Amino acid sequence: MSIAASSLAPDLAQLSRDLRAWARELGFAEIGIADTGLAAEETRLAAWLEAGRHGEMDYMARHGVRRARPAELVPGTIRVISARLDYLPMRARDPAAVLRNSRKAYVSRYALGRDYHRVLRGKLQALADRMTAAVGAFRYRVFTDSAPVLEVALAAKAGLGWRGKHTLLLTREAGSFFFLGEIYTDLPLPVSTRQSEHCGSCHACIDACPTGAIVGPYELDARRCISYLTIELKGSIPESLRPLIGNRVYGCDDCQLVCPWNKFAQVSGESDLAVRNGLDDADLIALFAWTEEEFARRMEGSAIRRIGYERWLRNLAVGLGNAACSEDIVAALERRVDDPSPLVREHVAWALARQRRPPAPHRAARAAASLDP
Repeated sequence: MSIAASSLAPDLAQLSRDLRAWARELGFAEIGIADTGLAAEETRLAAWLEAGRHGEMDYMARHGVRRARPAELVPGTIRVISARLDYLPMRARDPAAVLRNSRKAYVSRYALGRDYHRVLRGKLQALADRMTAAVGAFRYRVFTDSAPVLEVALAAKAGLGWRGKHTLLLTREAGSFFFLGEIYTDLPLPVSTRQSEHCGSCHACIDACPTGAIVGPYELDARRCISYLTIELKGSIPESLRPLIGNRVYGCDDCQLVCPWNKFAQVSGESDLAVRNGLDDADLIALFAWTEEEFARRMEGSAIRRIGYERWLRNLAVGLGNAACSEDIVAALERRVDDPSPLVREHVAWALARQRRPPAPHRAARAAASLDP
């Protein structure tokens, strides 16, 4: 029998207050508590899957509506504790400056440090352990983007913010640069008050999306999203989308970077989330020169490692193809024209064709003029 069903049930209101204090001690910015009613989100999810907007993310369809039914995923669940952990690393290079320099590799800010799954899971488990020490054994399960969980919908219900038009959670206090994690539990904790929405008529995120993946307010077509293309997609990136990716080699932050609420984004004090391997301002050619062994060593403990070396080179080849034309980029690409991977070879060939394309007329005219006596 769980403690929730025991005659010796704890003071849940006090436990809820204690939870918030413990969460702050563990480094969480905020927590909230939600019930499990997600009927409206279930309808929305079903329509999104029916439209095929999940692309090759088969696990989204495989789990289907279980994502919207917490008690089916973890029997006995009646509450979800949702937690927010800010992730912007200290002393990272300005993202806009990296995006402007076509020779640099842009890595989504969340992936610059240690794998967030490990960091967040450890903190959530520590929070659950504090709960157990305080009230005794109870049923629970910790989630960190590791199972069919509608984390944005649950976080919104838990009062941590509202779903922005880019589909990410937004809060007035910290924008959207944060991780979300959950503890499913059978404890009937008091639920948090839901926040109102504050996007208004703003559509900056929709306008800024490089590939038009935000097809309307609160509607994302993952098949066009750069995060999907560079992380989730296992095969060839569609040629029509490659030029739009620019130098984004792992993920994309554009919709967040333009969001007015992110002027309040909080820098993380977590040492595990600090920049590793200079990935906040890395050179495309330098990264492209890594051997497979070097990739494995440098990306040990990083979220990037899970895409593997082959897709890492694929993404870098696209970035090099989109860079300003130069002989050293051509030379770097030529060194991989016979790469063992057909996927890499295909993207290298595309990139070389881009680098070797004839100069635009205005550039050719300037070049000819510079040769005049």
